[in-house]
Amino acid sequence: MEICTLCPRECGVKRPLHKNDPGRPGFCRSPWLPQAARAALHLWEEPCLSGKNGSGAVFFSGCTLRCVFCQNSIISSENKGWEVTPEALRRIYQDLISQGAHNIDLITATQFIPMILESLKDPLPVPVVFNTGGYEKKETLRLLEGKVQIYLPDLKYVDDSLALRYSNAPRYFETAADAIREMYRQTGPYKLDKDGIMQKGVIIRHLILPGHTDDSKRVIDWVAKTFRPGEVMFSLMRQYIPCGRADEFPEIDRTLTDEEYNEVESYLFASGIEDGFVQEEPSADEKYIPAFDGTGIIKEL
Repeated sequence: MEICTLCPRECGVKRPLHKNDPGRPGFCRSPWLPQAARAALHLWEEPCLSGKNGSGAVFFSGCTLRCVFCQNSIISSENKGWEVTPEALRRIYQDLISQGAHNIDLITATQFIPMILESLKDPLPVPVVFNTGGYEKKETLRLLEGKVQIYLPDLKYVDDSLALRYSNAPRYFETAADAIREMYRQTGPYKLDKDGIMQKGVIIRHLILPGHTDDSKRVIDWVAKTFRPGEVMFSLMRQYIPCGRADEFPEIDRTLTDEEYNEVESYLFASGIEDGFVQEEPSADEKYIPAFDGTGIIKEL
């Protein structure tokens, strides 16, 4: 197999083709063949993605970030999932589209991009969403040009000390900022159809972390400075609940206070950013974490 340098970590290992084959899987702990834990209509993305029917969400296993607070840690860090070929992925997409999915939402798929590209060899009748933690190489993103119509990146931190502490991601902000600029270069300004469903563009997500409202303001400042109204959407998220290894980091082992969220939301409203979304308090609830039980995956194997 080829040496893997897909993500900014550039592990340079020869990842095995299958999970149990000899070889070194690298930071993401993933083989070359995709592993996925769930494929189903998902109603909890931004309204312009979920619409009435839902986004066709495919949750992949493994991650190039593995944030300590990840609510999907059972798949991102523990790599729970089932192996799928590009052909099986194509059938999964078609099944989701037949159920009415407004798009195909590829969640945390960077480590599987070569096989993802095979599954997208022929265009789909709905947009493809690349849903990512933002820690991406521009060179890797360029492989997706023309195959992905919508990018859904996180912009988690501006302060690289936070990125190192919670995601072990050197130069996170510089890397993610460059990646988001590349995403926008590919898609151009966002476009919605007559029903308000996104057809192309970039939605930048930011999850407020407890105790770190100042960094959230710096994220908002960068987005407001970098993009003009009508170019990208911004999604401010208050859904943080302590998950994964958050109990090892006392300062984030709690939910947001109303005061913290209101402080950042007010800052956003005063920033000049006009296009996007905010979340209400009930979003911080474990009931919104999907069951990673092989739904939509196992039947295709």
